[in-house]
Amino acid sequence: MIAFSVPPLRVELAEGDLSTEQVDAVVNAANNHFWMGAGVAGALKARGGPEIEREAMARGPVEPGRCVVTPGFRLAARYVVHAAVMGQDLRTSGPVIEAATRCALDAADALGAASIAFPALGTGVGGFPMAECAGLMLGVIKAFAPRATSVRMVRFVLFGNASYRTAAGAAGEVLGKAVDGPADCPLSS
Repeated sequence: MIAFSVPPLRVELAEGDLSTEQVDAVVNAANNHFWMGAGVAGALKARGGPEIEREAMARGPVEPGRCVVTPGFRLAARYVVHAAVMGQDLRTSGPVIEAATRCALDAADALGAASIAFPALGTGVGGFPMAECAGLMLGVIKAFAPRATSVRMVRFVLFGNASYRTAAGAAGEVLGKAVDGPADCPLSS
């Protein structure tokens, strides 16, 4: 794990399984109808129960870039913020990833959540490049920090070492010097 200070936020990057995160809210990289397929959505549904998908689908569809919130059911997280990062064509874009990230942060703040964990939005089935995604999402978080009311910790949970290292490089470029983490972690792409 590597961490950065963006007052009043602590921004962390970790390699792992988003569905096991012990935070107030986790973000599901969703389609705008909120059916949950494989990848991160599949892991959240498998661990949290099919109720997550039923609740989310009952609140859709929405425009890409928007989000809905459901309970976490059997997850450690109290809430799941379903960020619609793609439409039914399963394609995404930089502006949609930025809007979905903003929407998820605003939703967590409105819920009074102190901590939220994100996957890299749109990089799975959406095929968006990891480095560009990380840069965009971290930029949104940096812009959000001054207006955060309840959120104090934002964690990126990345699947696989290559994704983690790519995101860590982008974090160094966007957020500057890490406050803690491994000395061998690259901070540039």
